[in-house]
Amino acid sequence: MTQRPHDRDRYHGFEQGPIRPPSEAGSLLVRVTRNCPWNHCAFCPVYKGARFSVRPEAHVIEDIDALHRHVETLKRLADGSGSILRKNIDACMQGLPAHEQQAFGAALNWYAGGMRAIFLQDANSLVVKPDQLIRILRHLRTRFPWVDRITSYARSHTIARISDDHLRQMREAGLNRVHIGLESGSEAVLRLVRKGVDKPTQIKAGRKVKKAGIELSEYVMPGLGGRDLSRDHALETADALNRINPDFIRLRTLAIPGGIPLAEEHRRGRFVKLNDVDMGREIRLFIESLDGITSMIVSDHILNLFEEVQGRLPEAKPDILAVLDRFLEMSPQDQCRFQVGRRLGLFSRLVDMNSPKRLAKVDAFCAQHGVTPDNVDGMVDEMMKRFI
Repeated sequence: MTQRPHDRDRYHGFEQGPIRPPSEAGSLLVRVTRNCPWNHCAFCPVYKGARFSVRPEAHVIEDIDALHRHVETLKRLADGSGSILRKNIDACMQGLPAHEQQAFGAALNWYAGGMRAIFLQDANSLVVKPDQLIRILRHLRTRFPWVDRITSYARSHTIARISDDHLRQMREAGLNRVHIGLESGSEAVLRLVRKGVDKPTQIKAGRKVKKAGIELSEYVMPGLGGRDLSRDHALETADALNRINPDFIRLRTLAIPGGIPLAEEHRRGRFVKLNDVDMGREIRLFIESLDGITSMIVSDHILNLFEEVQGRLPEAKPDILAVLDRFLEMSPQDQCRFQVGRRLGLFSRLVDMNSPKRLAKVDAFCAQHGVTPDNVDGMVDEMMKRFI
């Protein structure tokens, strides 16, 4: 009698995970692992209650082949300018079985975005066996040889255990950018939020990625130390990054939605969240303490109050500090207006407050909802939860 394969060994069709970095908005998402192998971070709402698993290599290859088929179909449907008639797309979609439609949709979105980058999901694809990941990368390059970038999230703890030779082979196979959630360089903060890694390991991992010739994005979370550890968080995080010199330093301001462990600490008063003004002071100290590196500072998330805190070090440092100083020197009323306008999507830069029309909309909102400098922090916290 033939033994039935275990359910997890059967291919159930194309998969995509729940998240990717904002900078990978136009990337093709290829799911290599499901969920997060650590999943204890006190600040993270993603993957809670979900088991981690590595997808069988054969299933990932089937996904890639399905995407390739649909991309080739879209190319055939396109006219000389690359445009495709909606009726032809609809006809193609209707002719597909249900398990193929999601793959077609992913291929269509990627085609519309220019097909330049691929992102490996979920939270830590480098946790798979190196030889397996290298085969997947090579297959991606075979199917989509024109792409500029293949990227992945990874944990420092994982990268620190991968040999330099395997990292080099991954780069040669096509992996040319890694996103790491550094979050903080403070040992006290890392313990507080259960990050599962220490500062020396963060530094070691970042240096290994750079040594392999892979671009490195390190994520920093302003506010993660709360009021008590704010200064330590800023200084120790800057020190870690000074020792790594990543290609990108990406800011992700702390928000505390319900249901995460940090929310309970906040509710009990054991974690005191920084308001926007104190966050501005912390970010200023952090930027001021970055020294001797050539990283690109990026503030590309709606949770961040200061979108214009951006530029390449060291040249951009004075301008970044000037932005923060202008906000910190504002009256409480104008600080309140900028906070609300930013979270309403009306402001992205401080100069946007010079628009009478936008400012009038902010003032109308504040009047309607009773927002003042005394209560704006609570209102902002509620508004930010919509973006998580």
